[in-house]
Amino acid sequence: MPLKSNFFSLLICISILLSCQPKDQKPFEEIPDTYPVLKKVLQNPDVYQVQMLYTQINRDENNEPSFKDFEFRLDDDKYFYPASTVKLPVAILALEWLGEQNLKGLTAHSTMLSDSVRTSQLPAYYDSTAINLMPSIAHYIRKILLVSDNDAFNRLYELLGQDYINAKMQDKGMTHTVINHRLSMPMSEEENRYYNPIRFLDEEGEVIHEIPERNTKNIYSNPDNPKIGNAYYSKGELIGEPMDFTFKNKFAISDFHGVVKRIVFPETFAPNERFNISEEDRKFILQYMSMLPGESDYPKYDLPEYYNSYSKFYKFGTDKNPIPSQFRIFNKTGNAYGHLIDGSYFVDFDNGVEFLVTAVIYTNANETLNDDTYEYEELAFPFFAELGEYLYQLELKREKERRPVLSELKMDY
Repeated sequence: MPLKSNFFSLLICISILLSCQPKDQKPFEEIPDTYPVLKKVLQNPDVYQVQMLYTQINRDENNEPSFKDFEFRLDDDKYFYPASTVKLPVAILALEWLGEQNLKGLTAHSTMLSDSVRTSQLPAYYDSTAINLMPSIAHYIRKILLVSDNDAFNRLYELLGQDYINAKMQDKGMTHTVINHRLSMPMSEEENRYYNPIRFLDEEGEVIHEIPERNTKNIYSNPDNPKIGNAYYSKGELIGEPMDFTFKNKFAISDFHGVVKRIVFPETFAPNERFNISEEDRKFILQYMSMLPGESDYPKYDLPEYYNSYSKFYKFGTDKNPIPSQFRIFNKTGNAYGHLIDGSYFVDFDNGVEFLVTAVIYTNANETLNDDTYEYEELAFPFFAELGEYLYQLELKREKERRPVLSELKMDY
């Protein structure tokens, strides 16, 4: 009897110990009714083609981070149009390219003049939003990260070219990315492989570096020939078939998440997987990723058009009220063809909250592209607002061994 009694006592102890172990979290399994749009979307993932990647962050005694990822229908082979999200890696790679030139006097603030030698190209000889009225790599990056300026992206795309951009992304381990066209410019895939001549000038107007017209021989396309929708408008005409995205940009959620993670936590990647930029350049990117439009003087973006959450979808959505100063969101967004995308590192300084999240949703009930009839206001923006609030509340309640030290992210704006 004593042996039997001891055996049952042991079973009871094991049972108690197991019950005390933390259960695997499944944050997207049961969404409370207090998040109706988020719940609706996750219950109909095929309709909204939603993909999500959420990363919890824990810190050790040296404040070094470790990560735990949670996925929802993540599929790097499932195509969606990435819209303006591709601007983030191109902005960072422009600084990497600059460092590789190793030319005396050539900096991110040097005047950058784009010439035009083809009818499809546009020149750029001045910039009315710059303090000195002159375009530069740094100023283009500001415009990209503050308000997602298309022309600014196109200038850096023309500087780097498809070969440089795509090879760098592949080399760093982001293998589900194809960047092969300018934005908001009606160009053929062939014309997008030609790049404007560029001149860099010093403060006296003398040429520091001159780059001739170039073109790419390689063909960067999506091999699975993705198509979206059932119809689309082209030059005012309705085309009754899906739109072909073979020669459109691709930027999978894992790669997008990886770009944000690399710029925030570079030390957690192998050296060959990082962006090869200086710490000063990294902080410049972080500053403008997190800066609100109204905090910038050059370029200047005024209310009411450029409200705080103009490009901060998580938690704040389209709320026109000021974002409380305890929050900073280091992110990049995209919005086109019914897709809404946001990749963010979210921080609450007051409560020691930090997490990474990247998501895409497709809202196009009539499956017609270019008709400006998408459910952004009804579904897409509320989805991101509720997803951000839901994850924020999870993080507020989540027990951590150590509170993160986030002081280095508090910047002057």
